[in-house]
Amino acid sequence: MHDFSFKRGKLYCENVSVASLAEKHNTPLYVYSHATLTRNFRLLDTALSPVDHTIHFAVKANSNLGVLRTLANAGSGFDIVSGGELQRVIAAGGDPSKCIFAGVGKTEEDIELALKKGIYAFSAESEPELIRINQIARRLKKKAPIAVRVNPNIDAKTHAKITTGTYENKFGIAFEEVEDVYERATKLKHLQIRGLQMHIGSQLTEVGPFEKAVRKVAPLAKRLAEKHGIEFFSIGGGVGIVYESALESGDAKWWRSPKRKNLLTPAKYAAKLMSLLKPLGLRILIEPGRFIAGNAGILITRVEYVKQTGVKNFVIVDAAMNDLARPALYDSYHEIVPLTRQAGHHLKKNQVCSDVVGPICESSDYFCKNRMLPKVGEGNHLALLSAGAYGFVMASNYNVRPFPAEVLVKGSQAEIVRKRQPRKQLWASESIPKWLK
Repeated sequence: MHDFSFKRGKLYCENVSVASLAEKHNTPLYVYSHATLTRNFRLLDTALSPVDHTIHFAVKANSNLGVLRTLANAGSGFDIVSGGELQRVIAAGGDPSKCIFAGVGKTEEDIELALKKGIYAFSAESEPELIRINQIARRLKKKAPIAVRVNPNIDAKTHAKITTGTYENKFGIAFEEVEDVYERATKLKHLQIRGLQMHIGSQLTEVGPFEKAVRKVAPLAKRLAEKHGIEFFSIGGGVGIVYESALESGDAKWWRSPKRKNLLTPAKYAAKLMSLLKPLGLRILIEPGRFIAGNAGILITRVEYVKQTGVKNFVIVDAAMNDLARPALYDSYHEIVPLTRQAGHHLKKNQVCSDVVGPICESSDYFCKNRMLPKVGEGNHLALLSAGAYGFVMASNYNVRPFPAEVLVKGSQAEIVRKRQPRKQLWASESIPKWLK
């Protein structure tokens, strides 16, 4: 799952003590494991080996240059949703010709940049977008490679805010309309029809929705290949991760539980889909983000106060919802562990029911509620696990709080891959009108 483990009672990232990173770089601090990133990429790559395929890491999950370079070195392509993400990929050493450009609201500036940089394909989400891409390609005297994103109207049974594959969502073109859209697209002379794309949602932990969607859309891909010569079928991303592990329980019970046995793995995922995908003879694209990066990162935070109200035990930490927004946005679970594990830490007598909260003036600024955690005090550090995806990328400067630093660990090496934001930088681009002076 990941390369964070306790050794002699101390939490390590690979071969580096997490406490040493907190002491050296202060907190809040994101820490990423190079080994976990590369292993998760290779697990997917191996699982898909029976078909011609390309993995395109979803940059929206984690756009740190060190993370992107790690994956580019592993052979990854990239799934991008903005011109800024494309420029980040290039700055990290990624190949724009291995980039898929998704998203419902591509601007003219985005499209022009992508065409000039030579991306592999746009995933177009509406006919007006196809018309716009064609117009810009004509002006640039280029052919724009496109795929149409089909909305298969499949409910992935995931969180309402991260489901994308039903007609209630803003994404893609209705399944029943797609073939007519391809017909009309052939009349747009500056488009090169290259593929078909779909994506039904994020954090799926069962293979059933994937299988249902592929079974429905694969015949469409076959017809488009025969009629329009498409070369790829992108089945999107969405493979979920475990936000719960044996680190918290302190024993192996969780690993023997039905929840552990029913985990969706790349091997199980591929085993269900290969019989549907191989007969197509198309290159298969997959666009994972969370599966590769989620368990590869943690957020370290310092305990500032422990506040007891008679009703609640509040552990007040220096990280906040502006550093990791997922619990506030989705009520998301993140395992929380001290950096030092004491003997008998998992026993009820050594734990206290706690809310771990941040300093922001919002009741939504919390990381857990009513959770049994080991007793901690001021100056202790906690690690929020599985924070490598949709963590730093969703951070903000709310309450005039600087962005945290980020560290990448490889074996016994650890290096800052983003410096902590200087506070003055938060208002450096602002000015006071002359008429107010």
